[in-house]
Amino acid sequence: MHFNVVLENAEEGGYNVIVPALNGCFTQGDTEEEALINAKEAIICYLEGLEKLNRLYSKPGSKIVELEFAV
Repeated sequence: MHFNVVLENAEEGGYNVIVPALNGCFTQGDTEEEALINAKEAIICYLEGLEKLNRLYSKPGSKIVELEFAV
């Protein structure tokens, strides 16, 4: 699975990271490398949270199929 992330220089130093595909998923790090490691962890936590909430948005007559894959 692939996600684009946006790295921005933080005013206080380090980097802020935003994951545009996942509303509200963001993190930070002191270095670019740390920020990207934290971003991966944030994405995994976000997806695990959705799984726990079992948030499914569908229309009547839709078929829901569970897909499994490694991140």
